[in-house]
Amino acid sequence: MVKQFGFERVITSDSAGTSDYHVGEAPDVRAQLALRKRGLDISKHRARQVALEDFEEADLILAMDWENLTELQQRSPAQYRHKIQLLMRYANDIDAAVVPDPYYGLNEGFNQVIEYCTDACEGLLENLEKKAKKLLAELPPEENTPL
Repeated sequence: MVKQFGFERVITSDSAGTSDYHVGEAPDVRAQLALRKRGLDISKHRARQVALEDFEEADLILAMDWENLTELQQRSPAQYRHKIQLLMRYANDIDAAVVPDPYYGLNEGFNQVIEYCTDACEGLLENLEKKAKKLLAELPPEENTPL
């Protein structure tokens, strides 16, 4: 999705959990299957727990739900808390505050999570695209080069 928006040179993303339950493990098989049907292979990804460096290095930290948002805010040094937001605030079409947890449900829950995350990530990238265009427009012509 980042490639679709032409941001692959300026945006990197990562994933980390607030708990240490599954550190080092591959994603849930149901998540892998749901994403594989959409042409994405996450089988090599391994779970890790959020670390202090994440708060320092990231420009934006997105939480899937209120519980994780609270946990991230509690762990974060005060000067980085402004970086932490709910992912779904960027959603265009789905009217939900949080992404539902599919872990204890059936396969369909993982498809729903993918739909929620896709909608919110598209909204986030559209937001960033608008900001980037505005910033580029304010630059002198010789510095105004595409990302």
